[in-house]
Amino acid sequence: MVQGPVRKRSVTIRGHRTSVSLEDEFWKAFKEIAASEGRSVNQLVSEVDESRTIDHSLASAIRLFVLRNFQRQVQLRCEQ
Repeated sequence: MVQGPVRKRSVTIRGHRTSVSLEDEFWKAFKEIAASEGRSVNQLVSEVDESRTIDHSLASAIRLFVLRNFQRQVQLRCEQ
């Protein structure tokens, strides 16, 4: 599997700027999820940040969010 580089990106969480390092594929998928839900990337990052546990970094929480979103889509397709 070909992986894109890990890149640091700036985001705003509840008015505070921070950075998150993600692979290009995860960032692209995260942006697509935000767009499909009619939310900005910063809104979705804030929601992921609020729901994450203390033992997960923000980057890990975003990766897990993308994975779970993908798993839900697969499950819905299998149920049809």
